[in-house]
Order: sequence, then structure tokens, then C-alpha cells
Amino acid sequence: MLRLENPVQPYAWGSPTAIASLLGREPPGGPQAELWLGAHPSAPSQVVGDGGLDAVIARAPSTLLGDAVAARFGGTLPFLLKVLAAAQPLSLQAHPSLAQAQAGFAREEAAGVPRAAAHRNYKDANHKPELLCALGEFHALCGFRRLADSIALFRGLGLSLAERLERDGLRATFEWVMTRPVEERNALAGATAEACRARAPAGFERECAWGVKLAAQYPGDVGLVGALLLNLVTLRDGEALYLPAGNLHAYLEGVGVEVMANSDNVLRGGLTPKHVDVPELLSVLSFSDGPAEVLRPRGAPEAVYETPAAEFRLSRVDVAGPVTLARRGPELLLVTRGEVDVRCGAELLDLAQGESIFVGADDGPLELDGEARVFRATVGAA
Repeated sequence: MLRLENPVQPYAWGSPTAIASLLGREPPGGPQAELWLGAHPSAPSQVVGDGGLDAVIARAPSTLLGDAVAARFGGTLPFLLKVLAAAQPLSLQAHPSLAQAQAGFAREEAAGVPRAAAHRNYKDANHKPELLCALGEFHALCGFRRLADSIALFRGLGLSLAERLERDGLRATFEWVMTRPVEERNALAGATAEACRARAPAGFERECAWGVKLAAQYPGDVGLVGALLLNLVTLRDGEALYLPAGNLHAYLEGVGVEVMANSDNVLRGGLTPKHVDVPELLSVLSFSDGPAEVLRPRGAPEAVYETPAAEFRLSRVDVAGPVTLARRGPELLLVTRGEVDVRCGAELLDLAQGESIFVGADDGPLELDGEARVFRATVGAA
């Protein structure tokens, strides 16, 4: 069992207090957006006294990952765990499939695009299915809303986009919106923002209120129109969203635990000062429409969030006395509340709120004791 020190990403949309509060530290005076736990080479966790977790695993992949996981995922930890703390909306974005990521990464490597370049789309050759579990109330946009409901929204706003949606469908309309000349996009964004301020249709008041917020933050950004085509979801504490490849989404506000395949590939369509590549985004999007599925965990004391992801499984363990967990290969444990003792074989570690460990592959069970809430990331189903 290896204690970790985890890097914090100070993206501009981050909360100035949430991650510091979790870690029991004084706020740094600036935004803290994401706490990364894992072995992604761009920002690996540091093993206390032994360097980056990626390098530690690379020295003994079979020992720390187990032979099967090491062979299956090329000797690397296949998942990345995060705490995400959004005080402002994130970009309108989607993630590629594995085949799309591999092709895009190879293409940019061949073109000589530096991996740290701001305009690079593919930072690695992996896909990025992800699961976000809310720690308290969390607001997000997730997947295209049912087409008939989007038509009703834009008709209620008095915008001609309703007729275009009805005539041409979702894919053609979205592509038309996103590829207009810049003057037309700005005008469409402005008209949409004004309509949201002036006449929110009954039943869509919350969507329009968020539309007004997004327009104020990103005036003239046609990503606003894309955002209004998506499901607005409010998660309660412990509820989650699973985002497969091609799902258009944007996290709006809140704090959550997030687990994903070990990738940093993001394709953006707007609502951000970062690089936007509309053609590449359009090439990976899924245009299936319908309500977003809210996941709730099953089981006790270990409650599991079931997804089809091969790279990860997330569970929440509410510890109130002794709990024994069967092993599932390498794993990360993060304490979000209380204190817990963790025993694996002869090793015993005590963890307080905000502390975390990596546990290498082992045949023996994990034994937890104390009063705590622990999030556990392991490898997904074979």
C-alpha cells in the first residue's frame, strides 16, 4: 500500500475552496479545479518517498498491476481518479472512441504537433469513458435532449431554429449551427441569449436561466445553442452520470468524484477560451437523443456504480465498523469523510479525510475499520 500526494490542476473554472477543504488545507487564493489520483504521465500522483506513481508502476508492472491487468493494458494503470470542483461551467465537449483516439494521436504525432501544444487534440492514444459521482448537488449538461422537446424549447423562444430542427433533424441542424461563418454564429448566439432573458418557455425556465449565465460568461459563443440542445441534469449527493465516447456534455457547477480511462483527450465545441476544433468534434459525436440516465449505486457497505467500462469500476464504501473487501487487482482509495484504518496482509495504514493510497495487486482482502466514506477505483469487468 502506497501513500500518495496528488497534483491539483488550477484551471480557471475551479473552485477556490472545495479541494482545499477536502484536503484540510488553507485555500490557496486561486482556483483549484481537479485533484488527480493516478499514473497519467502528464500529472502523476507522487508516491511518498518514491517518486511518480507512473514510474513506480513501470519498474514492476506485473507485481503492482498483476499479470493479467499488466498484459491487458500494456503495463499501465488503466484508470484515473479525480476530484472535480467546478465553480464555473466547463467547455462544451466530447471524448473520442479508442479507435478514434489511436488514429488522431498517430496523425498528430506524424504531423509533428508537440504534445503540450495548446492546439493539440489528442494528448494520448486512449479513449476516455468517464463516470462522475456527485458530492452534494451537481449541475451538468449531458447528451442531446429528445428532439421533440428541443423543438418545443426553441419554438417557445421564438427562434427559427425550431423549424430547422423539425425539418432537418438534430445532426444536420447542429452541424449547420456550428459551422456558420463567425458573424452568423455570433448573431445566432446573441439572439438566443436575448430570447432566454426575455421569454423562457414554461417548463424550460431552468434551461434558460443557465443559458443566460453561459451567455454572460461567453458572449457571442454559439456553443450556447449547443448547450440548449442538451439534457440539463441536477445530481444529488451520491448520484452519478456515465459518459461514453461521443457524448456531448458540459459540467456546470458542483463537486464530484470522477473516474475515467487513463486519458486526457478532450474535443471542445465552445464555451471555453481553450482550443476549439469543430470539425474534429463533429467527427466523434453521437447524435442519439433522449433523457440522461442517472446512476445510483447498488450494494452495502460497498455500493457499486455499474458501467460497461473495461478500464474502471467505481464504488463507495461507507465504513461504520469492520468491512472486508475482496481484491480486484490494483486500486486507488480516497477518503472523502471521516477516518479509516486500512489493512492488507501485514500492512496497516490510517487515512484521514482527503488522504489516498494506491494498493498493488494482491490475493489477500482489504480490511477497513473506522467511521468514514471511501471511494474505491478498481479495474472494470474483463
